[in-house]
Amino acid sequence: MEIKNLRKAAKRIIKAVRKKENIIIYGDSDMDGVSSLVVIEETINRIGGKVCAVYFPEREKEGYGINQEALKLLKKFSPALFITVDCGISNFDEIKKANEMGFEVVIVDHHESLDKIPKASIIVDPKQKTDHYPFKGLCAAGVCYKLAELILIENQEGNKKKILKENFLFLEGFLDIVALATIADMVPLKEDNEKMVKKGLGNLLNTSRPGLQALIELTGFDNRGLSEVQSKITSALNSSKHRGHLNEIYILLTEKSFSKAEETALGLIKNSREKRREIKRIFSEIDSKVKDSDLIVFEGGKDWPLITLGSIASRLVGKYQKPTFLYKIQKEDSQGSVRNPKEVNGVEAMSYCKELLKMYGGHAPASGFRIKNKNLNKFKKCLKEYFKKHGEI
Repeated sequence: MEIKNLRKAAKRIIKAVRKKENIIIYGDSDMDGVSSLVVIEETINRIGGKVCAVYFPEREKEGYGINQEALKLLKKFSPALFITVDCGISNFDEIKKANEMGFEVVIVDHHESLDKIPKASIIVDPKQKTDHYPFKGLCAAGVCYKLAELILIENQEGNKKKILKENFLFLEGFLDIVALATIADMVPLKEDNEKMVKKGLGNLLNTSRPGLQALIELTGFDNRGLSEVQSKITSALNSSKHRGHLNEIYILLTEKSFSKAEETALGLIKNSREKRREIKRIFSEIDSKVKDSDLIVFEGGKDWPLITLGSIASRLVGKYQKPTFLYKIQKEDSQGSVRNPKEVNGVEAMSYCKELLKMYGGHAPASGFRIKNKNLNKFKKCLKEYFKKHGEI
């Protein structure tokens, strides 16, 4: 069984390549989003196409997912096939705007679909309520890996039932970054994910990507297990900063020169050390405020880097086993990261309070939100009401 619309998306991408249409790929800025974009971009290149623009939003300034300012910058490429990876399923207004600008939108996501779905041309997301694909735990890079396979098969001349050997080897070359994305995105390591991670980590020390080669060499990584992957590789990758509308993960993964990749890898390792210090500081600050009687952890700060909040929230969940909502207070809005104990769905909790939110989404254990500062106290009260009512803790 295939993920709903996966083959439809593959055929539409092939059509765009053959007709030399403009193609834009818009990805989330974390390891999963970047890996997803790299998989699709390099597959398009493989079949003779060229992506005219890639874009990663800077979360501190632009928030999560598609934003209106990004669309204005990309408008010059219209008309175009506009592919979103690891985002899009909750961008209702932005996709409506993209349609008006002449973009045809294809969403490739893995986050929870909300009460409605955006008006995109094609939506690929195994968590859609109408999708009967049996495994719902894929990260976006896993979905994109399956999409890349279908693109290669559908583009083959003659026998389309079995992927050709040279295409199979090309596809296998993505498994290292798909494995890292799967681990970094904290999706369940079972079924499809278990297979891809096992194969991908097995290939990691022999990776053909100079960026990963440099990171492995500089960190002394020797593939001794999952904890080493997290402490040495994904921690560095998840500390990337932006360079214009690109970010350092993308630059590292696509760099062809080892010496240039080494410079980027050194920067990521330095970022990772700084991030760990910030995490320790902010965790201590929040930890001193948490009471055993608290139903949830709900805290914010003006000087808290957004990039640290997911990791801090995960640590707090590990210690207190409470749904944790952390947010960075900005001028008018706050952006937040949410982490939850097992069996607690943060997206459903936020859906209960959706009238207070500008944007929200993600998957059950890890999600995020954007809210006007004036609604923060109401949001906290609403969340407490939800958890009291549903008794999920």
